[in-house]
Amino acid sequence: MPNLDKVVRSLVSEQRTLQSKLNQVESAIAALRGVSQNGRSAVTRPKRVLSVAARRRIAAAQRARWAKYKQQKKAAA
Repeated sequence: MPNLDKVVRSLVSEQRTLQSKLNQVESAIAALRGVSQNGRSAVTRPKRVLSVAARRRIAAAQRARWAKYKQQKKAAA
């Protein structure tokens, strides 16, 4: 059984080594995820939500732009 004890101790030692390496890799991944492509920290912004009235104003303004564009196109033809 002395050989079995050596094997178990060796495996436990290897497990500690691998666990340490895994922690290092996880730390590196976390650090890389925290940095954006331009080198600054990635900041998560809350999703912008427009009110119904704001969406209606935007839609009306876009319809007015299209109407103006179509009028100019019709006048040029």
